[in-house]
Order: sequence, then C-alpha cells, then structure tokens
Amino acid sequence: MIDSIHFKNTWNQNGENGVKYLGEGISKCVTLTSLDLYLIGNSIGDNDAKYLGEGISKCVTLTSLHLVLRENIIGENGAKYLGEGISKCVTLTSLGLNLIENSIGENGVKYLGEGISKCVPLTSLDLYLSGNSIGENGAKYLGEGISKCVTLTSLDLDLYYNNIGENGAKYLGEGISKCVTLTSLSLDLGYNSIGENGAKYLGKGISKCVTLTSLHLDLYSNNIGENGAKYLGEGISKCVTLASLDLFLRSNSIGDNGNRILN
Repeated sequence: MIDSIHFKNTWNQNGENGVKYLGEGISKCVTLTSLDLYLIGNSIGDNDAKYLGEGISKCVTLTSLHLVLRENIIGENGAKYLGEGISKCVTLTSLGLNLIENSIGENGVKYLGEGISKCVPLTSLDLYLSGNSIGENGAKYLGEGISKCVTLTSLDLDLYYNNIGENGAKYLGEGISKCVTLTSLSLDLGYNSIGENGAKYLGKGISKCVTLTSLHLDLYSNNIGENGAKYLGEGISKCVTLASLDLFLRSNSIGDNGNRILN
C-alpha cells in the first residue's frame, strides 16, 4: 500500500487529460497519509483543478497535504473544487497551498476558507495567494476560515499584491487572534494599502498570540506611518516568549520615531 506521494512536473503543457489521469490515480490511493504535488506553470485551469479536487477528496486518511499550483490559470471555480476536496481531508494536521499568480479572486478564497475550516486538527497552515485580487472580502473569508483552526501552532500567509486594504487587515487580525496556540507566525502583506489602521488591527491580533516564539512580518509599501509602527510595537510587546523577530517595513514612512518605537 502507498502511504506517501511526492510528484513534481513543472512548466509542461500536460493538457486536461494529463491532470485528469493524475487525479484518477490519486483517488485510488485511499491509504495515503502524505501527498505533495508540484505543478507550477502548467496552464492548469478550473477543470483540471476539479480533477485534482475529486482525487484528493478520496484520500480521507491524509495528515499532510501540500499543493504547489502557482502560475497557472485557476479561477474561482477551480478554487471551489480544491476547497471541496480539502474539506474531505478531515484528518489533516499540515496543509500547504500555493496558488500565487492565479485568478481565484474573493469568491475563490471564500471556497478555500470554507474547506480549510473543516480541517479542525490542523497544526500547520501555509497559504501563498499573492497576486490573486482577493480584496478585502477575500481577506474576510480567509480570516473567518483561519479563526476555525484553533489548534494551529504554525501559520504562514503570503498575500502580496491583493489590495486587501485596512478592512482586510482587520479581518485577518481578528482571525489570527483566535489562534491562541500559535508559536510561529509569518505574514507577508506587501503592497496591500493597509495604512495605519490596518497596522493597528494586525497589532491587536498579534497581541493575542502570547505563545509566539517566532514572528515574521513583511508590510513593504503599505503606508502605515509612525502611528502604524506604534500599534505594531504595542501588539508585539505582548508576545513575551518571542525568540525570533523579523520586521520588514520599508517604504512605510514610519520615520525616526517609528523606528525608535519598534527598537
């Protein structure tokens, strides 16, 4: 019996049938506990994602699932199929999903969030969704999904270039605040126009994660200003068990006062 699959096939035009056969093959491996698929730049669309989602849905004993599908042409329907497949994997403890530079939009994130919320034993979640135009509503759905994962110890979110704004940052902060068992948190939110209020909401969320030992925060070019830096500093100060802290706040006009606050 097969309990682990690691499959890598990048920058090849496999065609719809190729992904269909892959999905059908995966569906037969009902004893799988670990599945890693790397299908970067293969022109995978919604129908292909459907085949993958259907295949994954049959692997109900999975504890580890990592899908790297960046730089394809998956839209919101494709994200729906993937979310439905993931929702059946209720024994997952580790989930990684890389959909950078697809076109899933806010509804696609909604479907993914709903699927992820069913995986209640999750301890590790990595989501890379840069360049998907999810907006503030997408961030809301994502925050709601994350808030259900109350056993998480590690969370890594990459949402560069998604225009989530300050409200989107609020929703993410609220979701993160529910993950009170986190020890490792990484947020890459560059180019999202969150402003100082968005930084305030993130700071509030982070302040609830009092068991953090590692924090990585990249807010490149978000115009958070001096006040935003102040709010972040106040939130981080509550994480008294931090052993590792990485802050990337370039192009935010935080000034000397902002730097002094954070230092």
